Amino acid sequence: SCEMERGLIKDYFVGFWDYETPKIMVVKNRTLGVIYRGVQFLVITYFIWYVFISQKAYQDSETRPESSVYTMMRGVALQGDRVQDMVEYVQPSEGGDVISTILRREVTQDQKQGTCPEHFSVAKANCTKDSDCIAGEIDFDGNGKRTGRCVLYYNQTFKTCEIRSWCPTEAHAALREPALTEAINFTLYIKNTIHFPKFKVLRGNVKPRKGFKYLNKCHYNEETHPYCPVFRLGYIAEQAREKFSELCRTGGVIGVFINWKCDFDLDPSDCAPFYSFRRLDVRKNLPSSGYHYRFAKYYSKNGQEYRTLIKAFGIRLDIIVHGHAGKFSLIPTIINTVTAMTSVGICTIICDWIMLTFIDKHELYSEKKFDNTMAPNISVTSYGSNLSDISEGVAL
Repeated sequence: SCEMERGLIKDYFVGFWDYETPKIMVVKNRTLGVIYRGVQFLVITYFIWYVFISQKAYQDSETRPESSVYTMMRGVALQGDRVQDMVEYVQPSEGGDVISTILRREVTQDQKQGTCPEHFSVAKANCTKDSDCIAGEIDFDGNGKRTGRCVLYYNQTFKTCEIRSWCPTEAHAALREPALTEAINFTLYIKNTIHFPKFKVLRGNVKPRKGFKYLNKCHYNEETHPYCPVFRLGYIAEQAREKFSELCRTGGVIGVFINWKCDFDLDPSDCAPFYSFRRLDVRKNLPSSGYHYRFAKYYSKNGQEYRTLIKAFGIRLDIIVHGHAGKFSLIPTIINTVTAMTSVGICTIICDWIMLTFIDKHELYSEKKFDNTMAPNISVTSYGSNLSDISEGVAL
């Protein structure tokens, strides 16, 4: 066994220094020829159409540009006898890549620090005697700290544990205001500037020659007003396939996607953004669905601090910018051209496998393909020597 191992090692070492060269052999087989040209056509088509034309592999690209976003919402709505403007319904007022507008409110008036009954929906809040309520206990799903007393629930006949908190509680005293349906005509102005540092190109979604008079009159349209980034909230909801009435009820988060796809082999001024809209939060009837938040307005009355608690439902708009730019470069062109030429060799490998496995008289092809010959002074293990022509399995 040791001698066999030494023999194998010796053969491997000697064979390592052998030279291999391919053999050119013409096989006149129509089926094999059709397969060979078909595979060649598919490989060449893939590289020309998809790699070079569709993916533009001849270009150097940049996919992480620098971007800034400024937003401003405009509109006036009448709610009852009260006129509401952007100061009251837009958060934050200074604009940014996230902006929200209030569509509906639930208001709890005249809350003050004191004691009051806990809401009956809170776990272990219902009681019949003081011993049912543990003094100092805080239920994190509740509204305050328990005093240890069991008291009547406002004007009802049952009792709940007393708490120290802002009273009355929101769950008991909140009043639901009608939805701000006129907000469907509010407008959102989005100013976006994008910079591709690799190509030293700066672009904006508003043409410099377009002034404020133009922006005050236009609304975005992909064909007629592509450089007017002023969108109606109703248009945004429609493009996101959402009902505005449902957004007024539960609120929601909508993504405004600004996509820049620029080809700097052409005039950079032809690079324009494409806008798309999509609902980002969960639509199903879950506690996490929709969008709402709370804030309070504080004031003093008779020397005591009060507040008005507001639970606001609305639309939150997240402005998300993507950018991709490309320009001709010699290096990726050479790399992908060499890759394409190398990939054509796959056709030969596939057809050789078919020829030596499935074609009739494949044993004859194998003898012609793999040939071990001995020259007077040179040992040659080759894939052939001279040009051979095989027609219908017969050597010519």
